[in-house]
Amino acid sequence: MARPSSYPAELRKRAVRMVAEVRGDYPNESAALRAVAQKLGIGSAETLRNWIRRDEIDSGQRPGTTTEESAAMKALKKENAELKRANEILKAAAFFLRGRARPATHTLVAFIDEYKDRFGGVEPICRVLTAHDCRIAPSTYYAHHKRQARPAARTLRDAELKALIIQAYEANYRVYGARKIWRHLNRQGVAVARCTVERLMRDLGISGAVRGRKVITTIPDPRAERAPDLVDRDFVAPSPNRCWVADFTHVTTFAGVVYVAFVVDTFSRRIVGWSAATSKETRLVLDALEMALWQRDRDQHPYMKGELIHHSDAGSQYTSFALAEHLDRAGIAASIGSVGDAYDNALMESTIGLFKTELIKPRRPWKALSEVELATAEWIDWYCHRRLHGEIGHIPPAEYETNHYRETTKSQPTAAT
Repeated sequence: MARPSSYPAELRKRAVRMVAEVRGDYPNESAALRAVAQKLGIGSAETLRNWIRRDEIDSGQRPGTTTEESAAMKALKKENAELKRANEILKAAAFFLRGRARPATHTLVAFIDEYKDRFGGVEPICRVLTAHDCRIAPSTYYAHHKRQARPAARTLRDAELKALIIQAYEANYRVYGARKIWRHLNRQGVAVARCTVERLMRDLGISGAVRGRKVITTIPDPRAERAPDLVDRDFVAPSPNRCWVADFTHVTTFAGVVYVAFVVDTFSRRIVGWSAATSKETRLVLDALEMALWQRDRDQHPYMKGELIHHSDAGSQYTSFALAEHLDRAGIAASIGSVGDAYDNALMESTIGLFKTELIKPRRPWKALSEVELATAEWIDWYCHRRLHGEIGHIPPAEYETNHYRETTKSQPTAAT
């Protein structure tokens, strides 16, 4: 665009008119030009001469390009330049213009930052993007940068919470959903709303583990005598060591199938015993039971003979003579649910489901027994001492038992007096 004249249009017309009027009073045109220029304060006679030549061309007295034609050519060149620039902007923005949805504001701002020097500033890019369904005003661009320079209190708080959420998510096998993350943060003294955790987890693109379908491993022995069902689906115990439930599952590895057996105390949902082997013989479930008895003795909370029930499904390992004899010698009552009914051992099925969902499936493939054993030991330690369980008040099983024994100890002197 040409630099605008410092002389008003009315002054130029008056000067041209005055030269025509006084031309006869001077010996030549140059003298007339100098006189008029001096009277009107025009910088030089040549400037006035150019105005006269332009006026003659516009009026048709002299050949050349008129002012109107010159303006039209300039406008056309400007339009062509704008179209070329718009085309270049669209080529550069093709990677996000292909999608149907409008990109996020921070994506558009980053694009403008990258190309504003090349395409003549912020406004031309905003204009082209807006014309192609990616609406962003220059004010939105500048407001975004202002927020980045001086972020709002909510933005700062969100950044702090996101770091804590990621930390909690990673520390808990990447299986916690919004509810458990929220509980975990509140236990750590971080006051935050559950809806805020849900929103920030969506922003982070993380979510809790989802259970898959159950694989049946129970093979009943129709010839074996079965113990009665002493639990009758009532998995609520008044205290620890009153009812243990047992079952096992399988894990596929490169070296073959590994079987993992568990024993769970229904009072606290704590895994008190477990074992792993490449064979699903009775020894597998006996080892898990032995570990449960040993662990209760080590914690100085042994079971009382005649008070503990060992409940399982009707698998051949649990109806075997070896297990029945072992339970009888230990003074533990055997209990077996009906065949093919998962509800009769629902609590144990739930625990195995968590084991598969939280540990086995996310870390597949597994190499051998030793790898499964080590990972299972680590998971059980987390499960019993740090994992939050909604059924017992959103605290770990070990803490739940500790609270129970503490309350029991406090109430004993009161009862004595």
